Amino acid sequence: MTTLRGRAVPVGLVRRWMRRRPADVVDVFVYVVVLNLVIEYVPSVISENFTLTLLTAALLKIALELVILAKNKMLKRFHAATTPLAKSAAGLLLWVVAAGSKVVVLELVDLVFGDAVSLGSFISVTLLVVTLLVSRAAVRRLLYGTP
Repeated sequence: MTTLRGRAVPVGLVRRWMRRRPADVVDVFVYVVVLNLVIEYVPSVISENFTLTLLTAALLKIALELVILAKNKMLKRFHAATTPLAKSAAGLLLWVVAAGSKVVVLELVDLVFGDAVSLGSFISVTLLVVTLLVSRAAVRRLLYGTP
């Protein structure tokens, strides 16, 4: 462990994560670039400084990974459903996860950062999330040949 401002920081833990999951590290950097571009061109999206943008990108990475896991689970339920009622219920759950995730992201950012970071409205956060995921897929395809 090393110290930073008098606090112990588990550097080994961070290094192990970076070595095991380099694509996740690249994702965070892609999110930082996209966030900064959105902050520059969309007036309703605000971050007081670069450090907050970096922390927001990390928070979005974690939140979006959880959302992707939930969506994949709902998609499996949808494809496994055999009756029209089960398909409809699974489709509704998938829609709830897709729409609800944007609200969760907005509330999570507000809870963690307060007024220092704002991702705007439901529409702007939806466009931001889509842009983040498309950018992530493009960079992964460029670097690794896979989405």
